[in-house]
Amino acid sequence: MHDLRHAIGRQGNRARVNHSLKSAFAPVVSPDTRVLVCGSLPGEASLRAGRYYANPRNQFWQLIGGAIGCDLVALDYEARLVALLAAGVGLWDSVARATRQGSLDTAIRAVEAAPLAALAATLPDLRAIAFNGGTSWRIGRRQFGPESALALVQLPSSSPAYCRVSVHEKQQAWNDLRKFLR
Repeated sequence: MHDLRHAIGRQGNRARVNHSLKSAFAPVVSPDTRVLVCGSLPGEASLRAGRYYANPRNQFWQLIGGAIGCDLVALDYEARLVALLAAGVGLWDSVARATRQGSLDTAIRAVEAAPLAALAATLPDLRAIAFNGGTSWRIGRRQFGPESALALVQLPSSSPAYCRVSVHEKQQAWNDLRKFLR
């Protein structure tokens, strides 16, 4: 339980919201994390709240909740993180820092990638890194060679701006994460 509180507490630092440099939150992981879900970079609502996926229109909590079999939307933020960690799911972003005006991934510039491979090396039970959307996928997968022991999974974005596929189709893709969990 100490690891859960420590991981949650580390994440709570609020990032400054402005139109230039944006920074990712600290990873939310525990030693038994089996799947690390990586977004690109927190949007404006998340940066203001100091919380992952704070935009109420973002479908993340619904999609990952469906994958782990827990109604995360009904829980408060801290309970959501506890439930994710208990299910073996961690959170982070592919981008450590970048400039961006607004919340769209297409506006991300001057990218400094997060050290995903270094974090992965510290997680002995990690089986997969799932990238939430195309931008996260393009930036994050570069750190892993073609012979990676980890499964690298590209997921349809949970962003409200991504509407090429239905929520039902997104949920089916996110449910594929179950095979990497307990």
